[in-house]
Amino acid sequence: MTIPGYMMGSPTLPPAPLKPEEIEEIKKTLTLTDDDLRFLRMSLPIVEAHADEILDVWYGFVGSHPHLLYYFSRRDGTPNETYLARVRQRFKQWIIDTAQAEYDDAWLRYQFEIGRRHHRTGKNKTDGVDSVPHIHFRHLFALAIPVLHTLKPFLARGSHDTETVERIFQAWQKAVLFQLILWSYPYVKEGDY
Repeated sequence: MTIPGYMMGSPTLPPAPLKPEEIEEIKKTLTLTDDDLRFLRMSLPIVEAHADEILDVWYGFVGSHPHLLYYFSRRDGTPNETYLARVRQRFKQWIIDTAQAEYDDAWLRYQFEIGRRHHRTGKNKTDGVDSVPHIHFRHLFALAIPVLHTLKPFLARGSHDTETVERIFQAWQKAVLFQLILWSYPYVKEGDY
């Protein structure tokens, strides 16, 4: 199945604006280790099996908060169902990509593209929609809490013991924060990132 606007591995994406050693510094600061990647990968069968349910919870949260639904609305304030559906397909793939934990060049380039798509420099261009032109930075990081805390019960649906579920959850926390840091690139004044 082709996901509209999904560009992982696209040769048209520009190179990541950070050097490999800078990416490694971020991972070290987050204490994101190979062991964490192993735990992320352990979550893959669980999140694949429950991705639509997870998205129902996340979309329910966004939809119940007008200040968040605003970012998926037409300029007249009405929700754009087509836009929401397209983003949902990419969001589902994001869950899988996060659990696969393949931090190669294609993944890295795409993370910076995701950041651009939230920022005024790229918002609405992928889907050609007439929506609000920018997602405010404050909501990128704030959404990490509801996303992660509603994900945790799904992680417990696997066959892992409580300690393993907690390690998987900790790995997800680090992975989500890592991605948010990368997505924030277009929001930060040049020289301050």
